[in-house]
Amino acid sequence: MPSSTPEEPLPSRRQLRAQQAAAEQAAVGESQAAPPPVAVVGDGPLLPRLAGEAAVPPTDATIFRSAHESGGSGSGSGRGRANRRSLLADEPPREKHSRKGAWGCLIVIAVLAALVAGAYFFLQGPISQIIAATQGPADFTTEEAASGEDVVVMIHGGDGGSDIATTLVDRGVVKSFDAFYTLLLQASPEPVFQPGAYQLKTKMVASTALDALLVDGTRLRQTVVVPEGTAAADVLQSISEGTDIPLTDVQAAAANVGSFGLPPEATTLEGFLFPATYTFSPGDTAQVVLQAMVDRQFEALDSAGVAVADRWSTVVFASLIQREAGLADDYYKVSRVFLNRLEPARWASGLLQSDATVAYGTGNTHLVTTTDAERGDAGNPYNTYVHPGMVVGPISNPGDLAIDAALHPLDGPWLFFVTVNLDTGETAFSTTAAEHDAAVVVWQNWMREHPEYG
Repeated sequence: MPSSTPEEPLPSRRQLRAQQAAAEQAAVGESQAAPPPVAVVGDGPLLPRLAGEAAVPPTDATIFRSAHESGGSGSGSGRGRANRRSLLADEPPREKHSRKGAWGCLIVIAVLAALVAGAYFFLQGPISQIIAATQGPADFTTEEAASGEDVVVMIHGGDGGSDIATTLVDRGVVKSFDAFYTLLLQASPEPVFQPGAYQLKTKMVASTALDALLVDGTRLRQTVVVPEGTAAADVLQSISEGTDIPLTDVQAAAANVGSFGLPPEATTLEGFLFPATYTFSPGDTAQVVLQAMVDRQFEALDSAGVAVADRWSTVVFASLIQREAGLADDYYKVSRVFLNRLEPARWASGLLQSDATVAYGTGNTHLVTTTDAERGDAGNPYNTYVHPGMVVGPISNPGDLAIDAALHPLDGPWLFFVTVNLDTGETAFSTTAAEHDAAVVVWQNWMREHPEYG
């Protein structure tokens, strides 16, 4: 501010305002007389800009002064508004923060995430198959094989390579079907296996297991293996293959049902040939061999606390559980499902609807799947889709676990079950039809990803 002396009176506020107004008017006149150059890009003007110089927005002080001069008391003049518009016109446009843009980004991210998740779901099966193809079939390592335990495996006459591979997987000898079956396809000449019982180990490397089946010394004499759930017809064949007794002699002895001390309801030996590994002496007759298996079943029933009068009903129910259950813990749930279906308040029809019983009645003792025609056949006495109540007789030879599950079912409201993964045996238990239908879809998807089971 310039200095002043007492001789010179200070200008009044009115004079100052007049001087300021005159100066502003002169500035406005100059701006109208000589408008600044405007650079144009496309259809819109940019801010005034000198060559090599950036446009400088007005300071906060300038903006405040203009707003104040426009009439802060509410009676501002048009000149003040014009000044404010002029100042605002020189101010660079401020960036607008659009909420719509933010929501748009979120929507795009959500859609991309959904697409990635969907692609993973639908491509998981093919990707897994590609990985499996490049890594080769699952096989036990030599380190895992060191912890293997003794196991006796039965090979039957007429078994093909796929049958033998399946048996070895079921008995825990090899880790996967492909690990063994691939070796068979590559072998030249084609391996020939003798029917009978073989002494092997669990957790064997597939190539080691194949070698063991082809050398002398691993095939046991007078030894019979009866796995849980085996039907009587197959047990009779195993007896002939593991001993020196002709199959016709075994079948003739089995037909004399009344000679084995079975319950009066029994018309065959089905259900009473206990699953185990047996070793007999040379010269043992078919009657001796079969009686040993029946006695072993009686022993199992007695140990479980089953009264003699309840042997029949217990074996019938246990044989159904044996064929339908997979994992050990599921036996007790499967038992409950069938018992719930026998309660009219829970399941009005009283139909067990077990495919395993239908298959047994058709003679397909190795299957648990059926056709629409087979499920509609009322002439099949084992058809639990048509005939209500418990199945009319045993459909397999049950072991200790199935017998215990028949006697001690787990508490629960389940009315349905379906195995959704045939490799692991994972089974889904449901209370409502809607829950069961959803589980069936899971199983169907799994089957599509594993066509080898179809």
